[in-house]
Amino acid sequence: MTQDLILQAGQRTVLMETEAVAALEQRINADFKTACELILQCRGRVIVTGMGKSGHVGGKIAATLASTGTPSFFVHPGEASHGDLGMITREDLVIAISNSGSSAEVMTLLPLLKRLGIPMISMTGKPESPLAQAADVNLDISVATEACPLNLAPTSSTTVTLVMGDALAVALLEARGFTAEDFAFSHPGGALGRRLLLKVEDVMHAGEELPQVSPETPLSKALLEMTSKGFGMTTVVDNKGTLLGVFTDGDLRRVIDHKIELDTATMDTVMSRRPKTVSKDTLAAEALRIMEDNRITALVVEDEARHPIGLLHMHDILRAGVI
Repeated sequence: MTQDLILQAGQRTVLMETEAVAALEQRINADFKTACELILQCRGRVIVTGMGKSGHVGGKIAATLASTGTPSFFVHPGEASHGDLGMITREDLVIAISNSGSSAEVMTLLPLLKRLGIPMISMTGKPESPLAQAADVNLDISVATEACPLNLAPTSSTTVTLVMGDALAVALLEARGFTAEDFAFSHPGGALGRRLLLKVEDVMHAGEELPQVSPETPLSKALLEMTSKGFGMTTVVDNKGTLLGVFTDGDLRRVIDHKIELDTATMDTVMSRRPKTVSKDTLAAEALRIMEDNRITALVVEDEARHPIGLLHMHDILRAGVI
């Protein structure tokens, strides 16, 4: 097979599957709405089942539903007939996937599901099939032809099924008012979870780690505080603990440029007033954005009374894997 023929085969596949997905738009209709309403009314879990390639796609659909606010999991129809049917309760709903609408393993479950009296949504390529007829509502996933030149291997049909599942998940997500933070709670171990869940208080330095001097402190002693705490800066507070300003490595360079005496100068004359601050409830990702926008490497964390309660360094956020 020449290189040109290989490229043509790949391009033809993409085109055929694109056309199959485009045809799916017209099937987002009253049946689709009914399916969404049934799922929204479900007080249990959405059980997805399917055999072969339909099963593989079903597993992904179940995972997508679960991560977007619809409790769901996949049950293999063969295993269901040998005990796993016990995973399904009367509070649940079943999405049964079969392109032919007559997969033997799925059909075996129908009498048992009917006995439980739970709603069933089918996804089939044949609305007149036994599975589609037995379901409360059928979602049409038919395709004119598979991308496979033999019209045998599930290709276009599985892509269409996957997209139909995504359409369900997104429609349900919006209907539930599912937020990015809700999504993050389903993904606490991923980068998204860290960006949306990690707060400043989770990674800030507090207590004895917080560098702190008074406005009367000589610059030379303030440098010792900065060195001992290792953040390249110190906060400056009054006798009530209120934040007055900060002194940083950058301020030190300016002091040297202006030939100010280190032993005689005090913090109130060399500190930077009105420093950038955040609260402990600020998202770490937002704190990182503030640092990047202002080209600084650390932020003071203060409470409502403007008392410094912590210090956040950019390295802390990077170590936490927020980006």
